[in-house]
Amino acid sequence: MYANYHTHTVRCGHAVGSETEYIENAIRGGLKLLGFSDHTPYDFFDVGPRNRPIRMAPEELPDYAETLRGLADRYRGRIELRIGVEAEYYPKYFPALLDMLRANGIEYMILGQHFLGNEVDEPYCGRPTEDVRVLERYVAQSSEALQTGLFTYFAHPDLIHFVGSAEIYDRQMRRLCETAKQTQTPLEINLLGLRDGRHYPCARFWEIAGEVGNDVILGCDAHAPEDVCSPEAEARALALVEKNALHMLASVPLRRL
Repeated sequence: MYANYHTHTVRCGHAVGSETEYIENAIRGGLKLLGFSDHTPYDFFDVGPRNRPIRMAPEELPDYAETLRGLADRYRGRIELRIGVEAEYYPKYFPALLDMLRANGIEYMILGQHFLGNEVDEPYCGRPTEDVRVLERYVAQSSEALQTGLFTYFAHPDLIHFVGSAEIYDRQMRRLCETAKQTQTPLEINLLGLRDGRHYPCARFWEIAGEVGNDVILGCDAHAPEDVCSPEAEARALALVEKNALHMLASVPLRRL
């Protein structure tokens, strides 16, 4: 791997290690670019904050950005560092999120659609479901997010765990892949899913992506320093790329906020 844009910090409440440890392991692993994209804060203004243990708190964002800016200067010439967030697209709260991210100098977002609607009272997308409506809503909401043109890439697009009709899954996910291609948004093959034996990466999804002709990028989804160098998971991801004739990118241009 040349670049990894999907790296977390302890602020999200479910990652370990210091930023320096992630950076040093990335250098040892041969990465030339490391992007931090911790789970973005979200203020659910009408119901109160819902941050832990899935994302940093809003008051932690300034320190997150300032710490990484300092480290970017410290490691200049050894590795390029970028400051981003992994964000869900919640229409009700999205404008306020953009204002908060821009005010703190966040450079980019990757889309990680873990919940539907505006999250409140919605189930986690990674839970198994036969509900066609859940799949349809995931595709519609993710497609709307991609059409904003603000997301650098789509992290684990196959997170949705639909266990119903294969025909319906194929039809809906083909729509999603086609939207990603139309908006020129790369799709991430998620190495965390490979390391942990999760339901994603989903073999059928990547067959569809190959048929549609999507660009893909590998993402470490690192929640521990050792995760930024995962040779075994990387090899399995590259086998998936080769099997489905996917167009893999070594790096991606950041879509600035």
